[in-house]
Amino acid sequence: MPRWSAALTEAGITDPTLRGAYDAQRDLVRKFALHQYLATRLLLPAKLHASVVAMVAFMHETDERIDAGEVGARKEDLSSWHREVREALDAVPGPGAPASALLRALADTSRRHPYTAARVHDFLDGAPVEAEWTGFDSEADYQAYIDSYSLPALMLTASLIAPAPETGGDELFLQGCRALIEGWQRADFLADLAEDAEQGRIGIAREELDRYGLTIEDLRSKSQACVPALGRLVGAQADLAETALTACRGLPDLVDAPYRPFLRALISLQVLQLQAVRRKGGSLLHGGARPSIPAALGVLAREYRAARSVRRPSR
Repeated sequence: MPRWSAALTEAGITDPTLRGAYDAQRDLVRKFALHQYLATRLLLPAKLHASVVAMVAFMHETDERIDAGEVGARKEDLSSWHREVREALDAVPGPGAPASALLRALADTSRRHPYTAARVHDFLDGAPVEAEWTGFDSEADYQAYIDSYSLPALMLTASLIAPAPETGGDELFLQGCRALIEGWQRADFLADLAEDAEQGRIGIAREELDRYGLTIEDLRSKSQACVPALGRLVGAQADLAETALTACRGLPDLVDAPYRPFLRALISLQVLQLQAVRRKGGSLLHGGARPSIPAALGVLAREYRAARSVRRPSR
């Protein structure tokens, strides 16, 4: 893994103030998204490390602003945040640059990768869906949530490694990303079931709860009587997630060779997450599920060897 300072230099980030802004985002992302941070630092070319970290930090900050509290307040906070972001992206570098380290890093990334500004606005345009989210009535509602919020969130970083439109692979890449995030989001909703139920909203459609004779109140009360039915429901939802993750297996083949280990690792880590969810089954009522650390490190180690092989100059 290259030193962080070397990765900044490789990306052409030499201004001390900007380097400090990216340093701050690196520190944050290491705390709340360690697996993703390690995958980025180990598996992607160094020139992209700072930009990926800036995008992940921005996504997290947005999610934090709209994830809890009364719906009206969340919508108002999102509207204010969208204005701040728009002003930051429009600002000219120099004295008028945004005061926030996060927005300085985001604006700089959007200048280095101009197409990412549109991805930022797509994400914020879809974010009201998350701010207003109180659960899903149907599977169709879940799919609409993926299209409006989850997929634009993934594309903040995925766009940095997407094939160029002139290659003709951009539409297939988007489809693959859609399948990846559908499985990823469903596995995350299952893993966070107990925590979400306490807030009165879960990522499983109410029509599916009805199908298995369950209610939100059953989950909030953690009634042991509902564990068998919940186990069957978790299994059915995990099957849907597995189908989506299987559909995105060809995604790494669509990008340039240096980016393939990173995408393979992301998919493999979601498979591990789903396996952890299946193991807990109805016991998710009492707590989340996360992939084992040794298994996750094994994925990163395997793909790191592959990444080194790609970067090694031929003789």
